[in-house]
Amino acid sequence: MRSIREHIPQDEVIERVTKQFACRVLWSEGRPCLEYTGEAQLQEIEAYVRGELHWDLYDVFFTAVESLPAEA
Repeated sequence: MRSIREHIPQDEVIERVTKQFACRVLWSEGRPCLEYTGEAQLQEIEAYVRGELHWDLYDVFFTAVESLPAEA
């Protein structure tokens, strides 16, 4: 699996995830953090990253947090 990772840089994985899914990337101390909308979306993103891009989600993102509901 490592040889495949060398062909798809982390920045490209992040770009593909944000294009494929309605999510955001937050940055904390220079590290990418995934903001997702719900548990189902997180599972979809994780399956996409692992299956299509051959990365583990937490090798790409420092952490993942669920979006807070918008205030009225």
